[in-house]
Amino acid sequence: MLQLLDGFGARGTFFVLGRVAESYPHLVTEIADAGHEIASHGYSHQLVTRQSPSQFRADVARSLDVIERIVGVRPIGYRAPAFSIVDETRWAGPILAELGIRYSSSVFPFRGRRYGIADAARFMHRWPNCDLMEVPLSTIEFAGSRWPIGGGGYFRLMPGALTRAAMRSIEKEGRSAVLYFHPYELDAAEMGELRRDGWQIPRRVGVTQSLFRGRVEPRLRKLLSSFAVSPIGDAIRSV
Repeated sequence: MLQLLDGFGARGTFFVLGRVAESYPHLVTEIADAGHEIASHGYSHQLVTRQSPSQFRADVARSLDVIERIVGVRPIGYRAPAFSIVDETRWAGPILAELGIRYSSSVFPFRGRRYGIADAARFMHRWPNCDLMEVPLSTIEFAGSRWPIGGGGYFRLMPGALTRAAMRSIEKEGRSAVLYFHPYELDAAEMGELRRDGWQIPRRVGVTQSLFRGRVEPRLRKLLSSFAVSPIGDAIRSV
């Protein structure tokens, strides 16, 4: 992923897990040295919906401490595991602000099966009860509903031309699209290799996590050649 971004002179935001940073600090340093923003993905990848406010505070604070020790800069951004800041966990925003987080990119503004806040603002906005900006994942409005346009399975399953058209539509609204990817999605051979090594991978996980991974890199190349890419933190600092 770093080589791909570097080939287009693109910089992004990497939401890093604290426990991964502890185990592989050299990777976090390599990302930061390449000019990308390091933000927090929490420490343990525990869903916010499965934590109490005190547990959530401790988890995020631990991740911030770990990342700061490694790269020397305290993150200003946070993304909840599986976008688990939903209606019932809106209490998380003020906690993030108290911890010094300037922005969250945790809300998916559509009605999803596992996550999402259907009536959330579609574009960057300030939380009403604390000094925190929210940078939602991108959606488009069509046929009276909101639809996610890119990232994860959405990016793999949707036609690439449709994703690019949706991004251009967002640009016409005077906004920037916010997409997400996992580094493992660039590894089209991973699931087969794990199975050959004896891993027992449930069929559903194998399908949902690996279907059409081969599309990711060529589609990313098209996006990177068509759109300017920058870290979320850059946009926040200009607000």
